[in-house]
Amino acid sequence: MIKKVQEPFERGAGILLPVSSLPSDYGIGTFGKEAYRFVDFLRSVGQKYWQVLPLGPISYGDSPYAGTSAFAGNPYYIDLEELIIEGLLQLDQVKSVDWGNDPNTIDYSALYRERFNILKIAFHNSQHNTEKDYIDFCKKNSFWLDDYALFMAAKRQFNDKEWLRWPKEIMLREPQTIKDLLKELQEQVDFWKFCQYKFYSQWFKLKKYANDNGIRIIGDIPIYVAFDSADVWVNHDLFDLDEMRRPRHVAGVPPDMFSETGQLWGNPIYDWGKMEKDNFKWWQARIRNNAKLYDVIRIDHFIGIVNYYSIPANSHTAKTGEWVMGPGEKLINAINEAAGDIKIIAEDLGNVTPKVRRILKESGYPGMRLLQMAFFGGSDNENLPFNYDSNCVVYGGTHDNETLKDFFKNQSRELIKYAMDFLNIKRRRQIPWAIIACAYQSVADTVIIQMQDFLGLDNSARINTPSTIGGNWTWRLEKGQITKKLESKIRKITKLYGR
Repeated sequence: MIKKVQEPFERGAGILLPVSSLPSDYGIGTFGKEAYRFVDFLRSVGQKYWQVLPLGPISYGDSPYAGTSAFAGNPYYIDLEELIIEGLLQLDQVKSVDWGNDPNTIDYSALYRERFNILKIAFHNSQHNTEKDYIDFCKKNSFWLDDYALFMAAKRQFNDKEWLRWPKEIMLREPQTIKDLLKELQEQVDFWKFCQYKFYSQWFKLKKYANDNGIRIIGDIPIYVAFDSADVWVNHDLFDLDEMRRPRHVAGVPPDMFSETGQLWGNPIYDWGKMEKDNFKWWQARIRNNAKLYDVIRIDHFIGIVNYYSIPANSHTAKTGEWVMGPGEKLINAINEAAGDIKIIAEDLGNVTPKVRRILKESGYPGMRLLQMAFFGGSDNENLPFNYDSNCVVYGGTHDNETLKDFFKNQSRELIKYAMDFLNIKRRRQIPWAIIACAYQSVADTVIIQMQDFLGLDNSARINTPSTIGGNWTWRLEKGQITKKLESKIRKITKLYGR
């Protein structure tokens, strides 16, 4: 039985834009002046929410859903201009670096080569070890920060190999070896702590500005963590690993209309039985930490809490997996206990079983509806607005989908006709904005639209194509791309439909 029922959201709307997609002169979006300008834009057009993708540090594949820590932040988001103002960097040091020549695209290889070199200059110029705020930050976050910083220092020491390929004594975390390693890599460990201090300091400053301007941040946390992460290296007993710390089973989803072989994510599966013994202590720490970072938490792949797809680790596709019962209400109660007053959104897309529906109803968490998916099948499609309960969050599409413009270019004549009849429009090119209007006028308490769809962009602005590596997570907004005309249009529709 779920002990706490979440109150519904007030009627409102927001925009999905990853921090990485903000404009900047330094290769990727940051917590700098363009982030503050985006908050000003949201306020000016009557929005209540800014939804971001996970803010964690990324690794191979550049996905924010497969980072090296469930607690740390991505150092790429540290604003370099703020470090210049603090006297930790010189402008010519930052300007002399080639951050890439395409303002629309993130060059992750350039960032990997150069960003940490610049941050190390700031680190060496800093007196952070004597600052009370830094000392307090390290103390308050020691439960994850110490392990993460050592993990990253060791990872660089071993040429970025995954921890399973480190020397056996370190891989197995033999106590004396870990002590010796910490002593050997102390300066590098301090550097990674410095990066987290700057990340958190700048993010909290930006979040306060957003909150002071009536904007709440919706954060996104992946249900799983990456195998090559500090979380699994340190907490190996909480995951389904063998005696040599290799995964027995991994996460994914079965074949569906989007993929004939399913999606083989590769994340290690939790040992839910072990986690339950201490009332999901690790999960509670994670939720408490995210409750400081965000005003609303969206739990990605929420259905995995109720039933999850488990695939043998030696599989080449997701076809060999099976559904297994998850912790359900027990984990929900632990999450609610840790979340406090922070509200939660459940990403309930996929295999929505009766038990998933029951738990959503009992918890009060709003689920998600996608208007892109509304016109498949018949009138019983739960993504059609006349089937909505008000306690839901409606999207045109998510970061994993095509943009509205190109999605409706690539569908059948029958589907296009159905959509146009439903939306009461005469031309196919009108569909994207009609979809946005449809979402806004619906009974759903919350509407979130991607920035790309407000801009009417094609799939060159798509954030991610699931089950592919390379070319994802790279789209960036250009300075000046949000025009006064667009602001007026968004402001009008927001007011018109009481958002």
